[in-house]
Amino acid sequence: MELTQEMSKVEVTGFEARYYDILMNILTLGWYPSFIRRVVEDMEISEGDSILDFGAGTGRNALLMRRYIGDSGRIVGLDIGREMIEQFDSRCAEYDNIQIDEKRIDEELPYSDSFDIVFISFVLHGFVQEKRDIIIENARKALVPGGRFAILDYANFDISEAPLHIRLLMEKVECPLASDFVRRDTVEMLERHGFGSFEEKFYFGGYLRLLTASV
Repeated sequence: MELTQEMSKVEVTGFEARYYDILMNILTLGWYPSFIRRVVEDMEISEGDSILDFGAGTGRNALLMRRYIGDSGRIVGLDIGREMIEQFDSRCAEYDNIQIDEKRIDEELPYSDSFDIVFISFVLHGFVQEKRDIIIENARKALVPGGRFAILDYANFDISEAPLHIRLLMEKVECPLASDFVRRDTVEMLERHGFGSFEEKFYFGGYLRLLTASV
């Protein structure tokens, strides 16, 4: 089967976008909020860090990260969904050092040597490989020397050997692009773009991963 971008489920609109956080909480039986707090803690963000958030969504992650960057850091979120951008703006309005820009992350971006961290959460798997490479290159260009690209997404594993609930998730719930993503080697993907110094933290039985790489 030929994979196309039209198969993706990462760009949500309408009802799903307007109630995204609530739906995530329900679908994960209340597990997601504590999970994402743990992930942000594991990112080892420092006060004053500048962060570029690819696919920033409703701003929930940005607010969690702001606890660590304080007033001296900054967060720039990127998204294209109007409903998402409106929620982000409303949620983060009181903070002068958080903003969101309407830009596609799978097209060339104007940032160069500007951020300490680029973060992407459950978005990279929803693109065809050609666009994943564009996203990774955008992250590399946006980072200062020594900066880190933090990818929260599915780990790489053999779907056929996974437990039943994981196989059902990948085969019945997720899009075919997600199955393609987990079968690939994400570390090798990043190495092709000059990333190194990899660190991994695993969650949910090892099927979710925070993969961090430096330039």
